[in-house]
Amino acid sequence: MILTDRLRAHLLALLGARHPLSSPATLRQAERYLAEQFRQIGLEVSFHPFEALESTYRNVIASLPASSRTETDEDAPPLIIAAHYDTVPGSPGADDNASGLAVMLEVARSLRGVSLRRSLCFIGFCLEEQDQLGSLAYASSLKATGREIRGAIVLECVGYARSEEGSQFAPAGVPIAVPSTGDFLAIIANTASAELAGAVERAANRHVPDLKTLSLLVPGKGERLPDTRRSDHAPFWDHGYPAIMLTDTANFRNPHYHQLTDTLATLDLTFMQRVAQAVAAATIDLAGGD
Repeated sequence: MILTDRLRAHLLALLGARHPLSSPATLRQAERYLAEQFRQIGLEVSFHPFEALESTYRNVIASLPASSRTETDEDAPPLIIAAHYDTVPGSPGADDNASGLAVMLEVARSLRGVSLRRSLCFIGFCLEEQDQLGSLAYASSLKATGREIRGAIVLECVGYARSEEGSQFAPAGVPIAVPSTGDFLAIIANTASAELAGAVERAANRHVPDLKTLSLLVPGKGERLPDTRRSDHAPFWDHGYPAIMLTDTANFRNPHYHQLTDTLATLDLTFMQRVAQAVAAATIDLAGGD
Protein backbone atom coordinates (compact mmCIF):
# COMPACT_ATOMS: atom_id res chain seq x y z
CA MET A 1 0.00 0.00 0.00
CA ILE A 2 1.28 3.46 -0.92
CA LEU A 3 0.76 5.94 1.91
CA THR A 4 0.88 9.73 1.83
CA ASP A 5 2.85 9.70 5.10
CA ARG A 6 5.76 7.93 3.41
CA LEU A 7 5.59 10.25 0.43
CA ARG A 8 5.77 13.19 2.81
CA ALA A 9 8.77 11.70 4.61
CA HIS A 10 10.66 11.35 1.33
CA LEU A 11 9.81 14.90 0.35
CA LEU A 12 11.02 16.27 3.67
CA ALA A 13 14.28 14.34 3.37
CA LEU A 14 14.94 15.52 -0.18
CA LEU A 15 13.86 19.16 -0.04
CA GLY A 16 16.59 21.71 -0.63
CA ALA A 17 18.49 23.13 -3.58
CA ARG A 18 20.38 20.26 -5.23
CA HIS A 19 22.59 21.85 -7.86
CA PRO A 20 26.03 20.66 -9.01
CA LEU A 21 27.66 24.07 -8.75
CA SER A 22 25.71 26.13 -6.20
CA SER A 23 24.75 23.33 -3.78
CA PRO A 24 26.89 20.24 -4.48
CA ALA A 25 26.76 18.93 -0.90
CA THR A 26 22.95 18.74 -0.97
CA LEU A 27 23.09 17.09 -4.38
CA ARG A 28 25.36 14.37 -2.97
CA GLN A 29 23.08 14.05 0.05
CA ALA A 30 20.15 13.34 -2.26
CA GLU A 31 22.22 10.71 -4.07
CA ARG A 32 23.00 9.02 -0.74
CA TYR A 33 19.37 9.18 0.37
CA LEU A 34 18.17 7.41 -2.76
CA ALA A 35 20.78 4.68 -2.38
CA GLU A 36 19.95 4.18 1.30
CA GLN A 37 16.21 4.01 0.67
CA PHE A 38 16.60 1.51 -2.15
CA ARG A 39 18.82 -0.67 0.04
CA GLN A 40 16.29 -0.52 2.89
CA ILE A 41 13.63 -1.78 0.48
CA GLY A 42 15.96 -4.68 -0.33
CA LEU A 43 17.09 -3.73 -3.82
CA GLU A 44 20.60 -4.06 -5.19
CA VAL A 45 22.12 -0.61 -5.71
CA SER A 46 24.78 0.40 -8.21
CA PHE A 47 25.99 3.66 -9.67
CA HIS A 48 26.49 4.85 -13.22
CA PRO A 49 29.26 7.47 -13.19
CA PHE A 50 29.67 9.97 -15.99
CA GLU A 51 31.87 12.98 -16.66
CA ALA A 52 30.28 16.42 -16.93
CA LEU A 53 30.99 20.01 -15.91
CA GLU A 54 34.64 19.10 -15.27
CA SER A 55 33.67 16.58 -12.60
CA THR A 56 32.18 13.12 -12.10
CA TYR A 57 28.51 12.63 -11.28
CA ARG A 58 26.48 9.49 -10.71
CA ASN A 59 23.11 8.11 -11.65
CA VAL A 60 21.71 5.91 -8.88
CA ILE A 61 20.41 2.54 -10.09
CA ALA A 62 18.38 0.04 -8.06
CA SER A 63 17.58 -3.36 -9.54
CA LEU A 64 14.62 -5.58 -8.80
CA PRO A 65 15.20 -8.94 -10.53
CA ALA A 66 12.41 -10.96 -12.05
CA SER A 67 11.04 -13.51 -9.63
CA SER A 68 8.86 -15.76 -11.78
CA ARG A 69 10.60 -16.05 -15.14
CA THR A 70 9.95 -18.93 -17.46
CA GLU A 71 12.43 -20.11 -20.07
CA THR A 72 10.88 -17.72 -22.61
CA ASP A 73 11.38 -14.78 -20.24
CA GLU A 74 15.11 -15.24 -19.70
CA ASP A 75 16.13 -12.51 -22.11
CA ALA A 76 13.26 -10.13 -21.37
CA PRO A 77 14.68 -6.57 -21.35
CA PRO A 78 14.15 -4.64 -18.11
CA LEU A 79 11.59 -1.89 -17.56
CA ILE A 80 12.94 1.42 -16.21
CA ILE A 81 11.19 3.78 -13.81
CA ALA A 82 13.14 7.00 -13.35
CA ALA A 83 13.19 10.52 -11.90
CA HIS A 84 15.90 13.17 -11.62
CA TYR A 85 17.36 14.32 -8.30
CA ASP A 86 18.98 17.65 -9.13
CA THR A 87 17.36 21.10 -9.11
CA VAL A 88 17.94 24.51 -10.61
CA PRO A 89 20.00 26.88 -8.40
CA GLY A 90 18.20 28.11 -5.32
CA SER A 91 14.95 26.17 -5.68
CA PRO A 92 14.09 23.63 -2.95
CA GLY A 93 12.64 21.49 -5.74
CA ALA A 94 9.55 20.00 -4.12
CA ASP A 95 7.56 19.43 -7.29
CA ASP A 96 10.67 19.56 -9.50
CA ASN A 97 11.55 16.87 -8.77
CA ALA A 98 11.34 15.55 -5.22
CA SER A 99 7.78 14.59 -6.12
CA GLY A 100 9.00 12.24 -8.86
CA LEU A 101 11.64 10.74 -6.57
CA ALA A 102 9.14 10.12 -3.76
CA VAL A 103 6.73 8.41 -6.12
CA MET A 104 9.52 6.29 -7.60
CA LEU A 105 10.67 5.16 -4.16
CA GLU A 106 7.18 4.18 -3.09
CA VAL A 107 6.49 2.35 -6.35
CA ALA A 108 9.68 0.38 -5.73
CA ARG A 109 8.57 -0.39 -2.17
CA SER A 110 5.12 -1.50 -3.27
CA LEU A 111 6.51 -3.89 -5.90
CA ARG A 112 9.18 -5.52 -3.73
CA GLY A 113 7.04 -8.55 -2.95
CA VAL A 114 5.25 -8.83 -6.29
CA SER A 115 5.99 -11.78 -8.57
CA LEU A 116 7.37 -10.34 -11.82
CA ARG A 117 8.48 -12.01 -15.04
CA ARG A 118 10.59 -9.02 -16.10
CA SER A 119 13.28 -7.22 -14.08
CA LEU A 120 12.92 -3.57 -13.11
CA CYS A 121 15.47 -0.77 -12.87
CA PHE A 122 14.73 2.27 -10.75
CA ILE A 123 17.04 5.15 -11.67
CA GLY A 124 17.71 8.50 -10.06
CA PHE A 125 19.19 10.62 -12.82
CA CYS A 126 21.59 13.45 -12.06
CA LEU A 127 21.95 16.69 -14.05
CA GLU A 128 18.57 16.68 -15.74
CA GLU A 129 18.55 20.44 -15.30
CA GLN A 130 21.86 20.56 -17.20
CA ASP A 131 20.54 19.48 -20.60
CA GLN A 132 19.67 15.98 -19.30
CA LEU A 133 23.33 15.03 -19.06
CA GLY A 134 22.80 12.09 -16.70
CA SER A 135 20.10 10.36 -18.72
CA LEU A 136 21.96 11.17 -21.93
CA ALA A 137 25.06 9.41 -20.59
CA TYR A 138 22.97 6.42 -19.51
CA ALA A 139 20.99 6.07 -22.74
CA SER A 140 24.22 6.46 -24.73
CA SER A 141 25.81 3.65 -22.72
CA LEU A 142 22.82 1.40 -23.41
CA LYS A 143 23.13 2.02 -27.12
CA ALA A 144 26.90 1.62 -27.17
CA THR A 145 26.70 -1.79 -25.51
CA GLY A 146 23.69 -2.98 -27.51
CA ARG A 147 21.42 -3.38 -24.50
CA GLU A 148 17.65 -3.33 -24.92
CA ILE A 149 14.97 -2.12 -22.52
CA ARG A 150 11.23 -2.68 -22.35
CA GLY A 151 10.90 1.07 -22.01
CA ALA A 152 11.36 3.93 -19.56
CA ILE A 153 8.70 5.62 -17.45
CA VAL A 154 10.05 9.02 -16.40
CA LEU A 155 8.45 10.89 -13.51
CA GLU A 156 8.82 14.66 -13.93
CA CYS A 157 6.93 17.02 -11.59
CA VAL A 158 4.02 14.87 -10.40
CA GLY A 159 2.91 16.64 -7.22
CA TYR A 160 0.99 19.77 -8.15
CA ALA A 161 -2.75 19.74 -8.85
CA ARG A 162 -5.44 22.40 -8.75
CA SER A 163 -9.22 22.23 -9.00
CA GLU A 164 -9.81 25.85 -10.03
CA GLU A 165 -10.98 26.72 -13.51
CA GLY A 166 -8.19 28.47 -15.39
CA SER A 167 -5.40 26.77 -13.44
CA GLN A 168 -4.11 24.88 -16.49
CA PHE A 169 -2.43 26.19 -19.63
CA ALA A 170 -1.10 24.48 -22.74
CA PRO A 171 2.05 24.90 -24.81
CA ALA A 172 1.56 26.53 -28.19
CA GLY A 173 0.89 24.07 -30.95
CA VAL A 174 -0.44 21.17 -28.88
CA PRO A 175 -2.78 19.28 -31.24
CA ILE A 176 -5.25 18.09 -28.61
CA ALA A 177 -7.76 19.83 -26.35
CA VAL A 178 -6.22 20.52 -22.94
CA PRO A 179 -8.57 21.01 -19.96
CA SER A 180 -8.45 24.40 -18.27
CA THR A 181 -8.42 22.77 -14.83
CA GLY A 182 -5.07 21.43 -13.62
CA ASP A 183 -6.15 18.23 -11.94
CA PHE A 184 -4.91 15.57 -14.38
CA LEU A 185 -1.73 13.61 -15.02
CA ALA A 186 -0.26 14.19 -18.47
CA ILE A 187 1.23 11.19 -20.28
CA ILE A 188 3.69 12.33 -22.93
CA ALA A 189 4.91 9.82 -25.51
CA ASN A 190 6.21 9.71 -29.04
CA THR A 191 4.44 7.42 -31.46
CA ALA A 192 7.07 4.71 -30.95
CA SER A 193 6.19 4.70 -27.24
CA ALA A 194 2.41 4.56 -27.63
CA GLU A 195 2.19 1.12 -26.02
CA LEU A 196 3.79 2.40 -22.81
CA ALA A 197 1.44 5.38 -22.70
CA GLY A 198 -1.55 3.12 -23.24
CA ALA A 199 -0.48 0.81 -20.43
CA VAL A 200 -0.30 3.69 -17.94
CA GLU A 201 -3.60 5.15 -19.08
CA ARG A 202 -5.38 1.79 -18.87
CA ALA A 203 -3.89 1.05 -15.44
CA ALA A 204 -5.00 4.44 -14.13
CA ASN A 205 -8.51 4.02 -15.51
CA ARG A 206 -8.84 0.52 -14.11
CA HIS A 207 -7.11 0.78 -10.74
CA VAL A 208 -7.13 4.49 -9.87
CA PRO A 209 -10.34 5.89 -11.36
CA ASP A 210 -10.02 9.11 -9.33
CA LEU A 211 -6.84 9.98 -11.25
CA LYS A 212 -7.62 11.84 -14.44
CA THR A 213 -5.16 11.36 -17.29
CA LEU A 214 -4.47 13.07 -20.59
CA SER A 215 -2.26 11.42 -23.21
CA LEU A 216 -0.32 13.22 -25.92
CA LEU A 217 1.49 11.34 -28.69
CA VAL A 218 4.01 13.31 -30.73
CA PRO A 219 5.65 12.25 -34.00
CA GLY A 220 9.33 11.43 -34.32
CA LYS A 221 11.35 12.58 -31.34
CA GLY A 222 9.11 15.49 -30.42
CA GLU A 223 11.07 17.99 -32.48
CA ARG A 224 7.96 19.96 -33.48
CA LEU A 225 6.90 20.41 -29.85
CA PRO A 226 10.08 21.16 -27.84
CA ASP A 227 8.10 21.36 -24.59
CA THR A 228 7.47 17.61 -24.86
CA ARG A 229 11.24 16.94 -24.69
CA ARG A 230 11.95 18.68 -21.39
CA SER A 231 12.95 15.70 -19.27
CA ASP A 232 14.95 12.50 -19.09
CA HIS A 233 12.75 10.61 -21.54
CA ALA A 234 14.13 12.65 -24.45
CA PRO A 235 17.59 10.97 -24.56
CA PHE A 236 15.82 7.61 -24.76
CA TRP A 237 13.78 8.86 -27.73
CA ASP A 238 16.96 10.14 -29.35
CA HIS A 239 18.59 6.71 -29.07
CA GLY A 240 15.58 4.81 -30.38
CA TYR A 241 14.19 3.51 -27.07
CA PRO A 242 10.53 3.73 -26.02
CA ALA A 243 9.97 6.15 -23.15
CA ILE A 244 7.21 8.30 -21.69
CA MET A 245 7.07 11.27 -19.35
CA LEU A 246 4.43 11.47 -16.62
CA THR A 247 3.95 15.05 -15.46
CA ASP A 248 1.66 17.60 -13.88
CA THR A 249 2.86 19.81 -16.78
CA ALA A 250 5.24 21.89 -14.63
CA ASN A 251 5.13 25.61 -15.50
CA PHE A 252 1.95 25.18 -17.52
CA ARG A 253 0.19 24.62 -14.18
CA ASN A 254 2.55 25.25 -11.30
CA PRO A 255 3.44 28.93 -10.68
CA HIS A 256 6.21 27.80 -8.29
CA TYR A 257 8.15 25.94 -10.99
CA HIS A 258 11.91 26.67 -10.65
CA GLN A 259 11.18 29.19 -7.89
CA LEU A 260 12.11 29.55 -4.22
CA THR A 261 8.46 28.81 -3.49
CA ASP A 262 8.55 25.24 -4.86
CA THR A 263 7.92 23.84 -1.38
CA LEU A 264 6.13 20.92 0.23
CA ALA A 265 3.23 23.15 1.28
CA THR A 266 2.25 23.63 -2.38
CA LEU A 267 1.96 19.93 -3.20
CA ASP A 268 -1.09 17.66 -3.30
CA LEU A 269 -0.08 14.40 -1.61
CA THR A 270 -3.32 12.65 -2.54
CA PHE A 271 -2.61 13.38 -6.20
CA MET A 272 0.91 11.99 -5.75
CA GLN A 273 -0.46 8.88 -4.09
CA ARG A 274 -2.78 8.26 -7.03
CA VAL A 275 0.07 8.73 -9.49
CA ALA A 276 2.16 6.21 -7.57
CA GLN A 277 -0.70 3.70 -7.54
CA ALA A 278 -1.19 4.08 -11.30
CA VAL A 279 2.54 3.67 -12.02
CA ALA A 280 2.72 0.58 -9.82
CA ALA A 281 -0.29 -0.98 -11.54
CA ALA A 282 1.08 -0.18 -15.01
CA THR A 283 4.48 -1.60 -14.06
CA ILE A 284 2.91 -4.87 -12.97
CA ASP A 285 1.10 -5.11 -16.30
CA LEU A 286 4.23 -4.29 -18.32
CA ALA A 287 6.48 -6.59 -16.29
CA GLY A 288 4.15 -9.56 -16.41
CA GLY A 289 3.29 -9.48 -12.73
CA ASP A 290 0.65 -11.40 -10.86
